[in-house]
Amino acid sequence: MSKSIYIKNHQQLEHLMQQVGIPTVKELSRLSEVSEWQITRIEYGLILKIPVEILLKLANTLEISLNDFLTRFSSDEAVSLPLPEQMRSDTYALESLEEDYQQLQQLIEQERETSRNEFHRLQQQMEQQKETLKQEFQRSSLQTLESWLLQWPTAALSAQKNPKLPAIKLLPLLKPMAILLKQWGVEAIASVGELVPYDPQYHQLMEGQAEPGERVRVRYVGYRQGDTLLYRAKVSSLEAVAAPKTESVKTVEDTEENKAPTTVLDIPQSSTPTNLDAPDDSSATILDVSEDAAVDEATAKKIIQ
Repeated sequence: MSKSIYIKNHQQLEHLMQQVGIPTVKELSRLSEVSEWQITRIEYGLILKIPVEILLKLANTLEISLNDFLTRFSSDEAVSLPLPEQMRSDTYALESLEEDYQQLQQLIEQERETSRNEFHRLQQQMEQQKETLKQEFQRSSLQTLESWLLQWPTAALSAQKNPKLPAIKLLPLLKPMAILLKQWGVEAIASVGELVPYDPQYHQLMEGQAEPGERVRVRYVGYRQGDTLLYRAKVSSLEAVAAPKTESVKTVEDTEENKAPTTVLDIPQSSTPTNLDAPDDSSATILDVSEDAAVDEATAKKIIQ
């Protein structure tokens, strides 16, 4: 009798395993986390002596319900008998837990989908904010540079067609640049011609040799923004500057160190009004000179004077 039950249950188990693609009992044991010994007991018809938790694991692995699993592997005698009250109660409890678990899985998946959608929405919002801030920054910068943008092309054309036009008259046009750099927190490192203690962190030695702390002369201005170094100032040692390479060096040495205008941030404020310093309501500035007037020598002389 037990042999026929074994053959029947063994064939039933193989059939269920084939349906879910499980090749061996050993693989079924691994996937369900149930020992092969317990599976063998089921094949011999001892299913009612096995804990419900183990039966539920096997049923889930074989993708059938617990009741179906019990029906398939119970002997005729066992099937004709009612399940023990405790086992029936445990079965209902486990099935209820299984339903709760499936509902929880669905809720988790819904939450994941909601989170993904929210992430994409926030990502798009950040991109839009980034573009808005970029446009606002550009508009703010253009407003600061407005006078330079409108006047510089005319001034450049006037300078090209009138080589005698003093360059100092064009310097006020660079004030918007200085204002913009100041708004951005960009500061000049020293001034051209200034004598400063050599600091390799902020100075790049162009000519000669110098030890840290030794005085050098600034050739090109450097810049920094807060604590961030943008460009190191280019300097030369005093020995290199003293060499008769250019006559302009002596002129710089003979003047006060910080007196001359050196950078766009040091644009002088002329005490004597010029045509470029005319008030906004004035219509007679050098920038308002037409092309014909710009090449007219007499007109150019009037402007310069």
